Amino acid sequence: MTATVDPVTDIDLDAYVDDQIDVTRRIEVEAFLSARPEAAARVMSDLRTRDELRVALAGSKGMARPATADAARRLERGLARGRIFGVLQRAAVVAVFVAAGWLANGIIGPMSVTKVVASPQPPAYVDDAVRAHRTTLVRESMPSQPEAPNYNAGEIRAATAIVMPSLPKDWKVRDVQIYPSRFGPSVEMAVETKDMGLVSLFAIRPGTFDVVKPTIAPSGDISSAYFQIGDVAYAVVGRSEVHDLDRAAETLAKTLY
Repeated sequence: MTATVDPVTDIDLDAYVDDQIDVTRRIEVEAFLSARPEAAARVMSDLRTRDELRVALAGSKGMARPATADAARRLERGLARGRIFGVLQRAAVVAVFVAAGWLANGIIGPMSVTKVVASPQPPAYVDDAVRAHRTTLVRESMPSQPEAPNYNAGEIRAATAIVMPSLPKDWKVRDVQIYPSRFGPSVEMAVETKDMGLVSLFAIRPGTFDVVKPTIAPSGDISSAYFQIGDVAYAVVGRSEVHDLDRAAETLAKTLY
């Protein structure tokens, strides 16, 4: 399979609906849509609207009522104006920021360029993963709380529809619990590892279909590396000083393909 070189944007999707891209780009857009059901559904809706407009306009001499054809023409003009207005809006925002930059440069003096790191906001299920890990740490400190080390991936899948990744051979399962969450049942697995100590493997169905590469999300004294494959999301959670969480997440993710 040939990887897509350029990212698919909303402009590409509009051009796809309007038949304004070449065959190679259409294949790339279709590959993009095949992995994103929500985007594909939106594009199919746009294609249907486009075809209905074409039928109404083409049949205005007898196939459709004058009122229908007139409404189609108004809608088509409205869609075109909406796209043009969106482009103009983006251009206006850019112009405002450029003007503000030149104004600040003139008043304050030349501005130095500094490195800015933009961190994406972690998904909501990462908070659940951190809370579940903290609960596991509390259970670890209480001798009266029995551990459940008997891990059965098939049983978990049958009960929760969550597919668990295969664990490295040197990971030892110490406890497995099913916790409630805002998204439904979640799996919290306490695992003893050689290099990272005690970590948690958290799994949940967040209600969205996506593919997210392993990403680090610090949270005070606790950090996590989260990722998503299809309709199941995962997080490897441990102490903030542990530096191999992302590598562990990548290893787990590979077992799910």
